Amino acid sequence: MSIFSDVPQAPPVAVFKLTADFREDSHPQKVNLGVGAYRTDDCQPWVLPVVKEVERLIVEDDSLNHEYLPILGLPEFRSASSKVALGDDSAAIKENRVGGVQALGGTGALRIGAEFLRRWYNGVNNTATPIYVSAPTWENHNAVFADAGFKDIRPYHYWDAANRGLDFTGLVDDLEKAPEHSIFVLHACAHNPTGTDPTQDQWKKIAEIMKRRNLFVFFDSAYQGFASGSLDKDAWAIRFFVSEGFELFVAQSFSKNFGLYNERVGNLTVVAQDSENLTRILSQMEKIVRTTWSNPPSQGARIVSKTLNSPELFAEWKGNVKTMADRVLLMRDQLKTKLQDLGTPGTWDHITQQIGMFSFTGLNPKQVEYMIKEKHVYLMASGRINMCGLTTKNIDYVAQSIHETVTKVQ
Repeated sequence: MSIFSDVPQAPPVAVFKLTADFREDSHPQKVNLGVGAYRTDDCQPWVLPVVKEVERLIVEDDSLNHEYLPILGLPEFRSASSKVALGDDSAAIKENRVGGVQALGGTGALRIGAEFLRRWYNGVNNTATPIYVSAPTWENHNAVFADAGFKDIRPYHYWDAANRGLDFTGLVDDLEKAPEHSIFVLHACAHNPTGTDPTQDQWKKIAEIMKRRNLFVFFDSAYQGFASGSLDKDAWAIRFFVSEGFELFVAQSFSKNFGLYNERVGNLTVVAQDSENLTRILSQMEKIVRTTWSNPPSQGARIVSKTLNSPELFAEWKGNVKTMADRVLLMRDQLKTKLQDLGTPGTWDHITQQIGMFSFTGLNPKQVEYMIKEKHVYLMASGRINMCGLTTKNIDYVAQSIHETVTKVQ
């Protein structure tokens, strides 16, 4: 008998299981609205033109080699990433109290930050410190903090299903009632999975409560630039919190806004009270990275670094990002219009009120099941769809499928 005989079979990761089911489906009109990756209007992955250009520059650069990077990552990548998040005129950067840790995607940035907080936040070994994540949230948030050792992971109110928008009253109430020094994971923009963000005035209220109640903010920024097409607009909340004097973490991902999904390029930006605190924080993060992946890979970081540090390439990248964001906005507008023209029961204004890659359609689990089994349109059980999966070629079919589903299935 194997010593591993008692290992239970783990359930598949839902979004990847959905993609596997889609691939096995032979229906000619099948549509995949599940996986969170950008697709062109031909439903193909898009290699950004600026990425192709930078890859060529890297190949032709004879000064580059495959030596180990520093444990914390490529220095010019880390600094440029933090600058993109905090802005060119960030006082925190000028005061030398901002640092970065190159990570394996946004997930790696979250995990390094979570591990540090578990070890060092407000004392040593904080397994009982409450971690608050939005209800709903990206499924990995709960798992990352649980695997880092936190025992008390709580939901905070976010989605108002009845009104298909933000439950700001419930969110404020949870902030007011949370124990002091609790940690809140906030989505910087393009909330996953709802696509619903607070307004700037609501962000100001959130910041006021968190400062007054000594709550720690850990921003997850996976879609900067990709949401609205503007890097500055999508980073507004982060920059406001920094301007208010918060010490905070920002987990950055360059998967979406660079199309570098398989390069796993991420950065953990640390905003500390002063440079001395920052030095000690990064020294401990270096020890965590050393026993996690030891040294990060260079290719994706070099692509991002060369782009962000060249005015010409940076301008080209912003144009590429806006191209992606504009297509998503167009698909939102067209889907809402087509549903309204069909007379589909219910209100569909939330589709254009939401922002970013994902839309919380409001379809319930039975309706999702009907969409998949009868219409061969694949989406998450929560009713979340990836707007990038819509194209001018399939949007009519998807709209008609939603109309039929909502009409037939309650």
